[in-house]
Amino acid sequence: MKSALLFSALFEELGYESLPSVHALRSDIIQSVRFDTEAELIAFCKAVQSAAPIDSYVVPEPWAMPGYADPVIMAAGAFVQGATTELSADAPIRKPYIGYMQGALTYEHAFLAAEKICAALLNEQERRGAE
Repeated sequence: MKSALLFSALFEELGYESLPSVHALRSDIIQSVRFDTEAELIAFCKAVQSAAPIDSYVVPEPWAMPGYADPVIMAAGAFVQGATTELSADAPIRKPYIGYMQGALTYEHAFLAAEKICAALLNEQERRGAE
């Protein structure tokens, strides 16, 4: 829960809509965030992957996963495949651009991921502003 609160506060500070908001009563560890662009959503997932304890060198890309109507991007570098308490993020590539994330091994791991996510999103915002 502490990690979810950190991520929610980060997204809201960066100007994104976060659900649940940092002040909402929580019932689970899933955090969603709405991005303005596809590029921001992809940058977010890539940053989550780069903070993973396993396979941090892997660069996730959207792909046409069987069973999904839209391309999907998934980021996870977990010790146990499919673990819900380890840091992961995923999203369909469609409007509204909503990414879903959960978990972190420790609060320190969440903080490291938050730093990487923040840098990636600020970089993407700066790139978009320069266009």
